[in-house]
Amino acid sequence: MIAIQRARRNTLGDILRRSRGRFPEKVALQFEEEVLTYRELDQLVNQTAHAVRHKGLKKGDRAAVLSRNSMDFAILNFALAKAGVIMVPINYMLNAEDVAFILGHAEVSACFVSPEFRELSQEAMRLSGISPVLLSLISRPAVPQGDWLPFRELIAGGEITEPEVELEDDDIAHILYTSGTESRPKGVMLTHKSIISEYVSTIIDGGMTEDDVAIHALPLFHSAQLHCFLGPYVYLGGSGIILEQATPSLMLESVESWKATQLFCPPTVWIALLRSPEFASRNLSSLKKCYYGAAIMPVEVLKELNERLPGAQFYNFYGQTEVAPLATVLKPSEQIRKAGSAGKPSLNVETRIVDDAGNEVPRGSIGEIVHRTSHAMLGYYRDPEKTQAAFEGGWFHSGDLGIMDEEGFITVVDRKKDMINSGGENVASREVEEMIYQHPKVSEVAVIGVPHPFWIEAVTAVVVPKAGESLNSEEMLAFCKDRLSSFKAPKYVVIAENLPRNPSGKILKRELRLRYEALAAT
Repeated sequence: MIAIQRARRNTLGDILRRSRGRFPEKVALQFEEEVLTYRELDQLVNQTAHAVRHKGLKKGDRAAVLSRNSMDFAILNFALAKAGVIMVPINYMLNAEDVAFILGHAEVSACFVSPEFRELSQEAMRLSGISPVLLSLISRPAVPQGDWLPFRELIAGGEITEPEVELEDDDIAHILYTSGTESRPKGVMLTHKSIISEYVSTIIDGGMTEDDVAIHALPLFHSAQLHCFLGPYVYLGGSGIILEQATPSLMLESVESWKATQLFCPPTVWIALLRSPEFASRNLSSLKKCYYGAAIMPVEVLKELNERLPGAQFYNFYGQTEVAPLATVLKPSEQIRKAGSAGKPSLNVETRIVDDAGNEVPRGSIGEIVHRTSHAMLGYYRDPEKTQAAFEGGWFHSGDLGIMDEEGFITVVDRKKDMINSGGENVASREVEEMIYQHPKVSEVAVIGVPHPFWIEAVTAVVVPKAGESLNSEEMLAFCKDRLSSFKAPKYVVIAENLPRNPSGKILKRELRLRYEALAAT
């Protein structure tokens, strides 16, 4: 039986080994000055897998990775999988208390940390009370610091043979903690099967090929960059350029220098690229496939992107971490005709729109978006109650409200939590945002509800003007009142310099709601 399982196995480590077999001398990944072929990448991955096992980590142990993007991050992604150790990528923008919760909740046995986050991780370990058996500094040349061992020293001279570990497709590969809206994040357990099934959907519906040169700029601790782009391109045998951070100047320079064919950005980063003075001066003609997701793309911004990148095809990837994360895709041929839509379910996904009782609603009606898919998580780590609620009725409940039209295209109306109750009427924040983006001076906007003694919630727009432009609240209020029904028009407009967001580009509306919760009382 074990021999049969081994012959049929399909894990993250297996897909790298296969790509090495097909393209041993092809460039797999580049980070700064380090360039690795598939043969070299797989050897380093094998060395790392052996090293962590020699340090006492065993199958099922959890290893935290707290780092900006780097080659070592990518190596660990596949090496821990080969060793049977579960990777726990951590958002490096969290404070020590939040990191401590994750370290303690996941009960990690190892921490791989880039030097700039060593003090943060040490404070988090102190707060959580955990004592990992392995502490390693990654991403930069480093010298030993107390118990911290430099990553490349840890793996130097190790075995380059394939590690033999009994693994199954439904073993957990990653636990990703959601940035979430609740007081504590939830640990999403993704198996090898979940992830690779999602890779297949991403590759087919995203039009990806082995000839692509991909830019990996968004944080790899987030499921979007890690599972929709880095992993699928290694599976295919494509080439990737890893950037430490998603700064507009570095991204634009990298596209031009490496003649990149592919780029993924959430809408906020696409907006930042468009507003960069370098956007017009860089040669971006190599870009053929451009992807957006992680947040709703304003239609006006999409139109501008199509005008300024006429040789590129755009794809909208919609989903969430719990489905690894792809659920639906809006393809290039549908971008204009179905502008604003999240598209149709991807290859390995079945999607419905249901009411609160779980019954499918008529086409054109608002309901919750639910999925059945092999992408789906195994559950929330150490949280059976929330797991059961998420899969109620045999469907994964996304928490998003949407509409499916007669052709099967889905439009995300809002998160359930972002729907605004204004005087007893439901107002979708996205609808108001789309209208405000039509104002020529608006760069970004977020619409929220704030507590109000009469309206229950007052529709409130937080607006960021374009560089060099000036806006005032009265001007924006008048603009909205001319174009929206009275109950949808904002009662308040706040002019801001920027909007809070997490590293994946999502605007943090919960922070805005806290910041302006007393607005109606002033």
